[in-house]
Amino acid sequence: MRVGDRVVLGRGVRFDLAPGAVVEIGDGAVIGDRCRLHVAAGAIVRIGAGAVLGERCALVAHAALDVGPGAMLADEVVLVDAAQRFDDAERPIRQQRLEAAPTTVGASARVGRGAVVGPGVTVGTGAVAGAHAVVERDVPPGAVVPR
Repeated sequence: MRVGDRVVLGRGVRFDLAPGAVVEIGDGAVIGDRCRLHVAAGAIVRIGAGAVLGERCALVAHAALDVGPGAMLADEVVLVDAAQRFDDAERPIRQQRLEAAPTTVGASARVGRGAVVGPGVTVGTGAVAGAHAVVERDVPPGAVVPR
């Protein structure tokens, strides 16, 4: 873990880091109460300078998650960079592989309360993903979804 200056960690913040996992938290970032960061072996999570994670956010990384400088995640936002495959109907889902792709929330972007940002998605610089949105496609810089 690399933690910058003036970082604020709320009560009950939980870091589950596998061997080889990397977490970088920039200067002045705020991580709200009871947030959880689950980072698999070899995965990287970057939280930029001045970024804010509201209460009870969950970040789950198997490849890479990047929260840009000044980005804001409201309460209960979920960022995840992997999805379960279920191509083989003969095998239990839990025995099939995960497919991971980096997920990014750009600088000064906003993600509303309870939203989920899925694998391989980029929420562009200054973009807004509304409350309770399920974001499965890239959001262009400055755009607002859903709309």
